[in-house]
Amino acid sequence: MAHTLYFMRHGETNWNAEARLQGQQDVPLNDVGRAQAAEAGRRLATVLPEPDSLPWQVSPLGRTRETAELARKAIGLPPSRYKLDDRLKELTFGNWEGKTWAELRSIDRNMVKARASDKWAYVPPRGESYAMLRDRIAGWLKTVNQDLVIVSHGGVARVLLALLAGMPTGEAAEAAIWQGRLLVFRGKTAEWV
Repeated sequence: MAHTLYFMRHGETNWNAEARLQGQQDVPLNDVGRAQAAEAGRRLATVLPEPDSLPWQVSPLGRTRETAELARKAIGLPPSRYKLDDRLKELTFGNWEGKTWAELRSIDRNMVKARASDKWAYVPPRGESYAMLRDRIAGWLKTVNQDLVIVSHGGVARVLLALLAGMPTGEAAEAAIWQGRLLVFRGKTAEWV
């Protein structure tokens, strides 16, 4: 990719803190998440001297919109000057959304084991795999024609690590994606700021 992407994962929600699968559920940020969003904005300002010089594309879920607005406000930018893109939504966990891994293991340990053995390709009931998300994000990447600031989700970041930085899919599916930090995709590299 010839363009640089400045990627922010949304801040923490109560479901993140409880290790509950959010997927595409619209769960708001908690106080920790709000502080993380502002911190991500400040980090952006250290690597991008004019953060408003680039367009911002944001997942339409509330936690990403709030993250974008708090990040922008933290660095003195108009909070709502960004564009929404449905393709940047988190993958859906389908019937698993709202549950913890412990709850899922008590419901069907074999499904949880099957996902653990091939996290990239496994499709939860009525859900989406990382491989399916990759197709959605690959389509979005074809439309990227300039440097961008992205506010999205952990699953999207994992797919970008595979697509842009060449990380093996099994490794990308397990990658830790930090809240309150910035993941910069430049060329074939990805670097945390």
